[in-house]
Amino acid sequence: MTASLKRLPKADRPRERLLRLGPEKLSDVELLAILLGTGAKGRSVIEVARDLLHHCEAKDPGGGLRALLHLQDVERKDLVKGLGPAKVCTILAGLHLGLRASAAPLTRVDLSNPRAVFEFLAPRLAHLNREQFHVILLNAKNQVIDVECVSEGTLTASLVHPREVFKTAIRRSAHSVILAHNHPSGDPTPSREDREITRRLVQAGRVIGIEVLDHLVVGQGRYTSFRERGLLTG
Repeated sequence: MTASLKRLPKADRPRERLLRLGPEKLSDVELLAILLGTGAKGRSVIEVARDLLHHCEAKDPGGGLRALLHLQDVERKDLVKGLGPAKVCTILAGLHLGLRASAAPLTRVDLSNPRAVFEFLAPRLAHLNREQFHVILLNAKNQVIDVECVSEGTLTASLVHPREVFKTAIRRSAHSVILAHNHPSGDPTPSREDREITRRLVQAGRVIGIEVLDHLVVGQGRYTSFRERGLLTG
């Protein structure tokens, strides 16, 4: 796989293999090579793709392909030879399209239990290396109206203010909301700040007339539901 693609038999080239066998039969390197399209001077696209995966694994051991989602945070001098801004944009666009495709359309979402909420939100939140606070807006039939990110960064009372959380909910005539944020560490155990913010938002929702149904903390492959744990108090 280190040879120039032009020297490989046509049937062994990634695009031809994908068309013949289907994407599930290709390796991560081959799929990434198709996204990249071309290699660099003296280096095939397969070599560039392989070096990029090794680079990301070194930066985030055990992160696998999800490490590619953080390419935009990598200093330019650290990128592998032959990988410029245009190719970084192509990779990020492809990955995020995949994440969005894996999330169910809002009109088909059933958020009747915390596990369903987690499965809906995990593609949006679990891979992030910064905390984001999201609000799911629901109508009177508990159907999803929209999902909005209201803050990014370490959660504090000043960042997650009731005004910001409920502003869109009021404008969109939401009947209730589900709160959610991620823990980049992967551990979804609620912090003291998480509990305090939840308490304030539950209180604010009662005053406004928009019920907070739950608050989920999303980690790697697991979550904590404030409602399940009996922590949804105000």
